[in-house]
Amino acid sequence: MVNRPILANSCALAATAAEARFRIDAKPQTPRTTSVVALDDGAMMLVRELAGQEWNAARFLGLPDGTPAGEYADLQLRTVDGEAVRLSDELARADFVMMIATDGGGAAAATTIGDACTLRGIMTAGLVVGANGESGPALTALRPNARVLLVTGDERDATELLAAVGA
Repeated sequence: MVNRPILANSCALAATAAEARFRIDAKPQTPRTTSVVALDDGAMMLVRELAGQEWNAARFLGLPDGTPAGEYADLQLRTVDGEAVRLSDELARADFVMMIATDGGGAAAATTIGDACTLRGIMTAGLVVGANGESGPALTALRPNARVLLVTGDERDATELLAAVGA
């Protein structure tokens, strides 16, 4: 017997009319609660731009100036408006966390956020913006701490990723 490859559209084509009646075409009643965290100054500029767009249930955060590197018991974050927020409080309401980096400045914070999300079963994504060699430290920091990782030279990919998860 010869095995045939499974094509990407095979599942959609396999559904009969009787099976298709069980398909859910409506958007979810409850939007995904998303937290977007900038890990460095370059990422914070992008996060501020994203915060100016219309989203369902997304919050936009960054690290406060002077955040020390190293271990964090409960990371202090700031909204784009300057409000202080604890990581534990933010994760209590989040379904999805996207970390954005342009350099390796937030490596310790990426580890803390990734570990906290893993413990709580929260989906994480990392977005490294930068087409040149300067994005290497950010990639190294995010690789073990994000279940989904996108490296791009186009800042518009952040908008596309948030739209794709229903933020």
